[in-house]
Amino acid sequence: MNITVSKSYLKFFCLSCLTLIVSCKKDMKTQSDNILLQEWQGPYGGVPAFDQMNVSDIQSAVETGMELNLAEIETIANSKEPATFENTIAAMERSGAELDRVFSYYGIMSSNMSSPEFREVQGVLAPKLSEFSSKINQNKALFNRIKAVYDASMTTPLDADQQRVVELTYNSFAMRGAELSTDKKARYAAIDKELSTLYNTFSDNVLHDEENYVTFLNADQLDGLSEGFIKSAAAIAKVQLNDVAFLFAC
Repeated sequence: MNITVSKSYLKFFCLSCLTLIVSCKKDMKTQSDNILLQEWQGPYGGVPAFDQMNVSDIQSAVETGMELNLAEIETIANSKEPATFENTIAAMERSGAELDRVFSYYGIMSSNMSSPEFREVQGVLAPKLSEFSSKINQNKALFNRIKAVYDASMTTPLDADQQRVVELTYNSFAMRGAELSTDKKARYAAIDKELSTLYNTFSDNVLHDEENYVTFLNADQLDGLSEGFIKSAAAIAKVQLNDVAFLFAC
């Protein structure tokens, strides 16, 4: 049988494939270029690159991490294999490695190194993180697999550590609306999203109110503090207050 393919169709097909390949390579490059997504290097199995983290990398890293994690969750939820501890609960525990790495930096920036620039990004991400959480907690196929493992463990208990993880996972999903009707799930997710925004705004307001609080100490009140820390506090006090006291942020 002879098959004839027009040159225009062949050209279109080749261009489509090329576009797809370029797009994939671009996505891979974007992920690999973002230091927050990269695997940790160095001693102790790798350590975060805190010296290279930037606020400008946070949003794209979190959004990419969420996409990758959701893809892993979909694979687990739609598995054709019978649900077991290993292919469901343990697989969930192993998923989200990229996002976990990003949150190591995110946590530092939201506390120790909080800044107006970061808080702006945090405000954008708060509702997105809530939606991300709801997509996992309300994934019916995923919860059905979790419930299957949980129900089986009620008649044939697992090892104590595995049993505890199964119970915690099942109860966490149940308490976050996994067993609700479709309408109630939507309502729950909407409330959770609104609360995430309100909580973030409240935290920003508290921080804005308190971030300039300071404590003044004299030389006889510095026992137990390192020499470097004392010198730093003295330098800050001198620059900001033209004083010889020691200034500490609260």
